[in-house]
Amino acid sequence: MSKPPPALTLSVQYAISTNRLPSRQRLRSWAKAALLADAKVTLRLVGGREGRALNRDFRGKDHATNVLTFAYPDIEPPSGDIVLCAPVIAKEARAQRKPIEAHYAHLVVHGMLHLQGYDHENNKDARVMETREAEIVVKLGYADPYKTSER
Repeated sequence: MSKPPPALTLSVQYAISTNRLPSRQRLRSWAKAALLADAKVTLRLVGGREGRALNRDFRGKDHATNVLTFAYPDIEPPSGDIVLCAPVIAKEARAQRKPIEAHYAHLVVHGMLHLQGYDHENNKDARVMETREAEIVVKLGYADPYKTSER
């Protein structure tokens, strides 16, 4: 008897309005692709002001960043919030000359892996996490996000 796939309870919050945001369905498919076990996740797409405030308040860095993950490991099933900063993601996609959809997919996968315990605080952990991210993103039909970037 095969084990059922992990269950994802997903809430999507659009805190900004622009026509370049991925649909709930796309966000769900990317999150599920990186799901290792049952999880309850909120994906929140924000503008630069909220992204900057969250990064400053929780990480002490006074600038917006592409993705922030807040994991709540003591809750069952494992739960967390993933915040995606739309203007930063759009700017990075342009600078990296990649489709914005591919960059969103990568960052949702990245956030989901953080939520499930992956990290990149040292070179060994970064290699493990980046390898897993690349496998998932390629399986989703996008280019390896690390193939052309410097390591």
